[in-house]
Amino acid sequence: MTLDVETPDPPELDPDGDDAGDYRREELSDSLRDGAWDRAFDDWRDRTDLDAAAFGVVADLDMIDGFDFFWDEFVGRVGFHAPGLPEDWRERDLHPDLNSWETASTINADMADLGRTVADLLTEEYVDWEGDDAVGEDLPDFE
Repeated sequence: MTLDVETPDPPELDPDGDDAGDYRREELSDSLRDGAWDRAFDDWRDRTDLDAAAFGVVADLDMIDGFDFFWDEFVGRVGFHAPGLPEDWRERDLHPDLNSWETASTINADMADLGRTVADLLTEEYVDWEGDDAVGEDLPDFE
C-alpha cells in the first residue's frame, strides 16, 4: 500500500546537538536537502503501514522535526534517533485521531523504519567519510 501524502520538509538538525563531538549534522542536513530526504521518504512511503489518518497524526504532532541524524564514527555509519509517541499518549489526549494502541504502535514502528531508511541511504549513497581506525582499538578482544 502506498501512502498518498506530500513529502514533508526534512527535519532541521541541530549542528551542535545535545552532545559534544563531531557528528557532522550540518553536512547531513545538506544531504537531506539535496535529495536524500525525498528519495528515502518516497521509498518508505511505498511500504509503510501508515494510512493517511495516522500520518496526519504524525504531521499534526510535528514528529518529523523530532528526527535526529548524526555520523557515528565508531560504527562508520549514519545513526539516528526517531521520534515516538509517549506511553501515556492516551492519558495526555495527544490527538483526536489517535485512539488505539495499534495506531500508536504502528506510528512508532514506522517512524523508526523511516529513520532507518534515511540513515541507510545517507550512509550508502551520500557520505564518504572514513572512520578513525584507532577508534575501538582499545576494546578487549573476546575471542
